[in-house]
Amino acid sequence: MKKWILEAAIIAVGMLCLGFCIMSGLDSFANKNRVVSVKGLAEREVEADKVIWPLIYKQVGNDLASLYTQISNTNKAIIAFLKQKGLTDAEINVNAPEIIDMQAERYNSNPIVYRYNVTGVITVVSGQVSLVRNLMQEQSELLRQGIAVGGSDYRYNIQYQFTKLNDVKPQMIEEATKNARAAAEKFAIDSDSRLGKIMRASQGQFSIDNRDENTPYIKKVRVVTTIDYALQD
Repeated sequence: MKKWILEAAIIAVGMLCLGFCIMSGLDSFANKNRVVSVKGLAEREVEADKVIWPLIYKQVGNDLASLYTQISNTNKAIIAFLKQKGLTDAEINVNAPEIIDMQAERYNSNPIVYRYNVTGVITVVSGQVSLVRNLMQEQSELLRQGIAVGGSDYRYNIQYQFTKLNDVKPQMIEEATKNARAAAEKFAIDSDSRLGKIMRASQGQFSIDNRDENTPYIKKVRVVTTIDYALQD
């Protein structure tokens, strides 16, 4: 009799444990698909730390030897101007001149005054962004020397770049993640739930754009994270 009672008690305890496990499993299954997906945004304005400035000038003539001398003298004058203002040789690059023989142009039916049209380009690549921006305002000094530096050629545009993204990445990812969690917590409160663990997370891509058209040397860095949180009763 005692043996039968003991066996029955063991079976009862086993059934109770089994029932508890089934109930827990059903609760877990019921909550498994309760997920909220939120996005967290982080933005930051930064100053460009690199500038690419092409200085373009034109020369026309009928004698290549004479044009070569003019180009050489013009390059020397521009380089002297840049170095006098604080740039180094490493920041100044002289491009090979582009020469167009107007007489060889098959589709040119206009009278040719000058046979050769030469485009010279000296490119400044520098981390001294403020200095270079000031130099752009001082190009009139070259005009006094008879050098007209233009910027109308669509192939040669001034570029401002931000190269220190890795320095701001950790803080921005942290900020975006906090913003995403705040949104998820608000959703959980509104739905009478508790916020659970992260189910999935996607950092998203960083983007660097000009803040606006008038200040291309100020950049807007942006990242959006997408995080899925579990919701619990």
